Amino acid sequence: MHSKKNNNSKSQNFIQGLRPFSSAIPRGLKKILKKGGYNFTEVVDNWTKIVSKDISEKCYPSNIKVGKDMSNGVLALNVIHGKELDIEYNKKNIIDEINSFFGYNYIKEIRLKVVQETKNNKKSLQADKKMDKYNKKIDEIKNEGLKNSLTKLMEAFANKND
Repeated sequence: MHSKKNNNSKSQNFIQGLRPFSSAIPRGLKKILKKGGYNFTEVVDNWTKIVSKDISEKCYPSNIKVGKDMSNGVLALNVIHGKELDIEYNKKNIIDEINSFFGYNYIKEIRLKVVQETKNNKKSLQADKKMDKYNKKIDEIKNEGLKNSLTKLMEAFANKND
């Protein structure tokens, strides 16, 4: 009824068919859980909720380094060029908000890394110009069915790229 399993030179007794939960978790995931990697994902997933929308539009978390005790970590923020002064003034507020979110002193310091604003704005302007060009050509089509189908296709394409 009972069996022994040799795992990492340890003998474990368990009832046949039942396994410890830790044996079902992949090794890579075990390392992440031990290091507290789930806390970083919590910060990233809830960034706008933790800090205000105004701050979340100016910066985003890129890395968190914490010790084994999972406290007094260092948060690295990527800040859009020109917005670093606002974030510098709000460092203490950001730390307080993150620590209150977790319920303990998870972050003690914030380091800023200035990044250039994404080039998506230029690409979207070019895409808008192309869309206008295509819409003008679609308007010239006399067949209403074809015109409606192409218009719907262009709308779907624009929504996909947004």
